[in-house]
Formats: sequence, C-alpha cells, structure tokens
Amino acid sequence: MTGTAAPRVGGGPVPSANSSDALTDVELTWIESRIEYWIRFGRQAGERILDRRRRVVSFRPRAVFAFVRWAANDFGTVISRIDIVRAVEPGAAHQTLPFVRPGGEILLKIEGWPKVEKVLLHIDAVEAAGVDPCDVAPDHWRHVAHRMNAGHEPRPYTQERHQAWLKRREIEQ
Repeated sequence: MTGTAAPRVGGGPVPSANSSDALTDVELTWIESRIEYWIRFGRQAGERILDRRRRVVSFRPRAVFAFVRWAANDFGTVISRIDIVRAVEPGAAHQTLPFVRPGGEILLKIEGWPKVEKVLLHIDAVEAAGVDPCDVAPDHWRHVAHRMNAGHEPRPYTQERHQAWLKRREIEQ
C-alpha cells in the first residue's frame, strides 16, 4: 500500500487545491444522511470548493489531521471510519487512503461506529486537557489504535505526556 494512489471512483484524479505538489489533498463530500466525509482536526493549508457538496482541503507536509468517513444507504450505515494521518513530503514513501492524494502516514485507522465514537471522545479529552490534537505525539495515536483494536481503553494524553513529547522532539531535531 505504498506509492501512487488508484484513480478515484467515477473519474480521474482529484483536482489540486493548490498549485504546489508538496501538499496533501483530501476530498470531502457532504450529502446529508448519505455521505458525510469531514476533517475532525488539522491545520489546513488551503481549500477549494468543487461544487455545493464537494471540496478539497490541503495540508502541508508533516501536518497531522483526522479524516472521518461515514456513509449510509437505504438499509443503514455502510461505512464508519476515522483515520489520523500525517501528510508526507513529496517523493516520500506513504500509504494510500481513499480520497487522500497522494496518501500519507496512517497513525490510526479505526472502523465501526462504536470505536469511531470512542476515538472522537478521546480527541475531545485531548482538547479538554488543553492540547491541540494536531500537536499530539504520533506514537500516542498509534497507541490509541492498538488499544482500541485490542478492545482496551487507551491511556489518556495529559499535559505531562505532551511536555515529554515536546522535549523529545526538540532533542531529535
């Protein structure tokens, strides 16, 4: 799952939200009660409106964002998923992800509404602790993914953990 992404369903590549190839583009769709793709958190570098239901948002390399996808048909929910992704540098190895071009480093991938809801509540708790989820240690998002997939509660992300991450990042640079 590395390299170039497959063409999107129903057409060619997603139009770029910016002329720079260094950005990661995410196509968002909102059709009430049918398809709802949105960004839960992330520092956007740009946005381009395609039509009244679709837009493309862009992120700079190394930016972390949460991409939530929910879709339903006449019989109920068909997909409920959250991905926390770090945008990659141009030419860097990456994982492909639907509606994300070229792809990114997937830090967390959770499917199924009960688990997705728990991740959203965890993000709320991170914000309540006074930390921007964009700045959380990437290892913490991996920890949350592993704990959730094992059926356990993840450790809370505290100000102390965040300060330790900031110090570690400072000495690694």
